Amino acid sequence: MDLLDKLIAASTLVLATACSSSPGSENRADHEPQSRPTATVNSEISGLSSQIFDVMAIKSKVTEPGPNIQPCESGGGDSGELNWIRHPWSAYGVGNDVMEKGMANLRQGLPKQGWKIEKVGDDGSSNKNMQSLVVHEKTLSQAEITWLKGLDGNEPLIEVNLYSRCFRSVGASGQG
Repeated sequence: MDLLDKLIAASTLVLATACSSSPGSENRADHEPQSRPTATVNSEISGLSSQIFDVMAIKSKVTEPGPNIQPCESGGGDSGELNWIRHPWSAYGVGNDVMEKGMANLRQGLPKQGWKIEKVGDDGSSNKNMQSLVVHEKTLSQAEITWLKGLDGNEPLIEVNLYSRCFRSVGASGQG
């Protein structure tokens, strides 16, 4: 399994439960999904993703997949009508010293950009990878940012899983 396959597998596992079990979950009784154009949410997530990368302020390689739309599992019988935008990506190709600096930059810089840091600590793995869970205070979009140190023989990387709140897609075919 190459690096990209591992990234896709990890992102799928983390994001499969994003609408139902993440901090600030979309599916709590106190959240009524808004009707929004998909293109607007997609653009919003793209901008937030770029902001995270800019705040990280490291020179690294970055995986290419952009934002994509996914159905939200609402548990309320209308899951076919609700969607969310996710944007998984990773920074790689540099050593752990650079990754550590990137994570420190995020902890210091994201609050200045309107992000609330919900959690910082190890991810519970045997490698004790550093993980931050953050919420953008204006949009309530969320990001799970994990520094995979590569202690298991893999290349060190910072994995970012960014996702929007669930919303009702408006526009042609729900695509904006």
